[in-house]
Amino acid sequence: MEPLEFILLAFVLLVTLFLVYYFFRGQKGNISLSRPVESRVDEYLDRRFQSLVDEWQLVTRPRLRTFKEQKLRGIEQDEARLAELKTYESAMQDTLVSLEARLDALETELAQKGSAKK
Repeated sequence: MEPLEFILLAFVLLVTLFLVYYFFRGQKGNISLSRPVESRVDEYLDRRFQSLVDEWQLVTRPRLRTFKEQKLRGIEQDEARLAELKTYESAMQDTLVSLEARLDALETELAQKGSAKK
């Protein structure tokens, strides 16, 4: 075996050992050899889940459910009030249109009486 072949073989062996070390470094969970990347990502997420929730200010489902239960009644009441206000606005618009029509009729009647006096 020539020295160059020995160096090449040693290099390949070192790279292989490094990759195996890197793959199993810090392994705490089940790393699957059939899907190594996905299992490493799963392990990482499992380890850092709580810090990710805190960092991204995420809400868990129980807290969301509690929030919905507390706020849903108030939101429903606000929506009912809003519907009443929209009905009132519609009625006021109709009244305003009616008053404007009556005002126009009175103005034309006054204009006719004023031109008849002259």
